[in-house]
Amino acid sequence: MRVIGIDPGLRRTGWGIVDVAGGSLTHVANGVCASEGEDLATRLLSLHTQLTAVFHAHAPETAAVEQTFVNKDAAGTLKLGQARAIALLVPAQAGLPVAEYAPNAVKKVVVGVGHAEKSQVEHMVKLQLGPVKLAGPDASDALAIALCHAHHAQFQGRLAAAIAGARA
Repeated sequence: MRVIGIDPGLRRTGWGIVDVAGGSLTHVANGVCASEGEDLATRLLSLHTQLTAVFHAHAPETAAVEQTFVNKDAAGTLKLGQARAIALLVPAQAGLPVAEYAPNAVKKVVVGVGHAEKSQVEHMVKLQLGPVKLAGPDASDALAIALCHAHHAQFQGRLAAAIAGARA
């Protein structure tokens, strides 16, 4: 299974892709889509175009997107929500299922602590995926989202197999 994790942002949307085979996780690629343009519509189109190119280049099979947290700046939260809509739209256009995870849930799965620092997240991503060259903190966060989804998918698979075995 190929998983893409997306860390939405209006200026920089991080993405990270991992392959899951049994209990093995392998880094495929990571990067950042940097929005271009002066107005909001042009910036959103830029993110959409770049993220769509990532999907065409790497053919993920499932996607996970970080949920938005509400901060003190309502205008900033709204803009982040619009960038997040692009992060949800692109995988939906590709016909992929999209999971959503709260930032604390991602940190809890990857680091073991829900309020981990970015440096701790990056360290654990590298620990789980080996010597990976990261395209920055947004890409690191996106890989953490992909890892979180991969762990959840593996658990769901084991749970479904156990239930099926119990019924047999």
